[in-house]
Amino acid sequence: MLAEIITIGDEILIGQILDSNSAFIAKELNKIGIDVYQITSISDQKEHILNALNLAQSRVDVVILTGGLGPTKDDITKHTFCEFFKDTLVENTEVLEHIKILFNKYLKKPPTKLNLEQALVPSKSKILFNDLGTAPAMWMENDKAVFVSMPGVPYEMKGIVENHMIPALQDKFERPFIIHKTILTYGVGESTIAESIEDWENALPPFIKLAYLPSLGRVRLRLSARGKNESILKEAISEEVNKLEKIIGNIIIGFEEENDIEKVIGNLLVKNKLSLAIAESCTGGKIASLFTAIPGASMYFKGGIVPYNTSLKTKILGISNTVIKEYSVVSVQVAEEMALKTAKLFEADFAIATTGNAGPTKGDSDAEVGTVCIAIATPKGIVSEQFLFSNNRIKTVGRATSKSLEMLLNQVIEHTKN
Repeated sequence: MLAEIITIGDEILIGQILDSNSAFIAKELNKIGIDVYQITSISDQKEHILNALNLAQSRVDVVILTGGLGPTKDDITKHTFCEFFKDTLVENTEVLEHIKILFNKYLKKPPTKLNLEQALVPSKSKILFNDLGTAPAMWMENDKAVFVSMPGVPYEMKGIVENHMIPALQDKFERPFIIHKTILTYGVGESTIAESIEDWENALPPFIKLAYLPSLGRVRLRLSARGKNESILKEAISEEVNKLEKIIGNIIIGFEEENDIEKVIGNLLVKNKLSLAIAESCTGGKIASLFTAIPGASMYFKGGIVPYNTSLKTKILGISNTVIKEYSVVSVQVAEEMALKTAKLFEADFAIATTGNAGPTKGDSDAEVGTVCIAIATPKGIVSEQFLFSNNRIKTVGRATSKSLEMLLNQVIEHTKN
C-alpha cells in the first residue's frame, strides 16, 4: 500500500509557512500499514494540480491533498478536483446546516455567500465531515486510486484524518502491520551508541529495521517491524528492546510512543508530589515551554522566569552583584544562586537555572561563545556543571535545553529512590 501527499499553496513554496501537515498525515498512514511513497508541494494553479493528480495516480494507491479549500478566489482545489473527475458541484445540505450553526454559535453573525458556497461539493464525492471548520473533506475514487482532498488548516485537517479518513481507509484496504518502537536515549552520541550495540544490531531479525534519529543531546533508536501477524511483530520487538536495555539501559529514559523526557520528569514529580520551577537566561524560556505544553503540568510546574538581562538576575532573583563581579554572570556560581533563589521564590522542590553565552557575540561575560552553566536545586542541595556546546546559537540553546532536562531527570530519579 502506497500513498502520496500533495500540499497545495504558494505560502509553502515561498517558505511563509512550514508543511507540518505532511508529517502528521505520513505518521498516521504509517500506523495503519500505508507507506508514503512521495510528498509533493505545488502552487495554487490548476495545471499544476491536475498534473500532480495524474502523476500520483500512476504510482500510488491513495492520494491525499491538503490546502486550497477556502472560500476565496485563490482557493481552486475543489473546482480543479471536479474537473479532474469530470464532475459538477452540488450543495450538501448537511454541510450547509453545519456552516450556519458554526457562524451563529461562535461568530454571532450570518455566513456570507462565499461561506455558504463551502457547502458545494463534487456530486460523486463522499463527504468526510469537518467538525471544526466549514470546508469538508472530499473522498473520490477511480479505477486507479483513492483521492482525499482536505482543508489545509492543521487542526481541521487533523480532526478529519483521525476521526474520518483513517477509519475509512482501514475499512477499504487490507494492509500489512507496521510496528514501531522508538527508544529515547540521553547524554551519549550516535556513533558511541552504534559501537556499543553493533553486535545486537547485526543480529536483528530480517523483518526488523533499526534507524538512528539523532538530535541535540539525545538519540532516538527506532525499531520497525513489518508483517502479517501483529502479535508476532510486537513480541519480536519487545524481545529486542529487552536485549537492548541490557546493553545501554543506563542511557535509556523511555519510549517515544509513551513519553518524552519532559513527560517522564513530570510523571515522576506528580507521583512523588514534588514541584518544579525554572529560571532561564540563555535558553530564553525554551525549557519552560516544553513543560507547559503538557496537559496537567500545573500539578507540578510552579512557574518560571527569564532574567535575560544581567540586572534582572539581581533585581528579581536577588543574585549578589559581588558574586557576578567575582565569577562572571556566566558561571556555575551564578547558576547555582539562580537555581536556589528560584526554588525559594516559587516554593518549589526542584529548580533549573541556565546562564550562558549562546552567541554569536559575547554578552555581559567574557566567557567563550557556546559556554553554558546549568544548575539544579534539589531538596538535598545543588548540583551544577559548565559546558562548552557550540559556536552556533541554535545548537547551543538546543543542547543546553536537552542537558538541563537530562540533569534534572537524574536528580529526580536519585531523590525518589530513597
